[in-house]
Amino acid sequence: MLDVDLIASSDVDRAVTTFHREGFVAVSGALSKEQLTLAQAGARRVIEEQTAAIPLVEANRGFARYSFGQQIHHPEWQQLIDLPAVLPILERIWGSADFNCTGAGGDYSLPGAKIQHLHADIGDFFNDPLGQVTSFDVPAPHIVINYLMVDFHEKNGAIRFIPCTQRNRQAPPALDEEPDWMKKSFVCAPAGTALIRDVRCWHGGTANRSDEVRPMTSAGYFAPWYYRRIQEPRMSRSVYENLSKNAKDLCRLMVDPQLG
Repeated sequence: MLDVDLIASSDVDRAVTTFHREGFVAVSGALSKEQLTLAQAGARRVIEEQTAAIPLVEANRGFARYSFGQQIHHPEWQQLIDLPAVLPILERIWGSADFNCTGAGGDYSLPGAKIQHLHADIGDFFNDPLGQVTSFDVPAPHIVINYLMVDFHEKNGAIRFIPCTQRNRQAPPALDEEPDWMKKSFVCAPAGTALIRDVRCWHGGTANRSDEVRPMTSAGYFAPWYYRRIQEPRMSRSVYENLSKNAKDLCRLMVDPQLG
């Protein structure tokens, strides 16, 4: 198990320092009891719909491992866009409030899911012909906040991280080449914890050896200086108009004028 400190959402300085050093930070108190209850209900509903339609062997992240996909059109995910408990941390990380939401989703694994290979969620987007600069040489371009919907523990497929790899130009090792400690670097934390992570930090799921579903929802954000087109369906105008003013500012680049 990875030794991870749970940092209160109010301790912004410590959370930011940990994020810059480790590539991720575990934050407690990000969701109220009511927000967590709503998020859990939404996750259960979508899991039931998706697993009824998609057999375990056809799951999009490997056997019994699914991505939620874009769920920002649902209120259970919309509440994650502008949470007051985490936005000050993002603002301090980037030194600006002018970042953009990229959507909301997450993933889940069912009993029987195998360990997932280590990976980063973004590749080199600079492609410098001189080979002098890569996307791993700059501050975090893309941050995802994962919200644990159940207590994460050793047996139910907790996410694992390899600290301090967010600025590593090397590719992560293949699963059969990983040292044993990497396979055991999973995070144990209670439901409601927010894992704020630089998407370049090496991570992966672990085997779900329990009898429970292990879901975590998420919201993503681009740095003020970074943008790339979102490939998944974008936000409809009707959904956008029902957001709070702050959430509208964060989602301003997601609105698709062709979606009513």
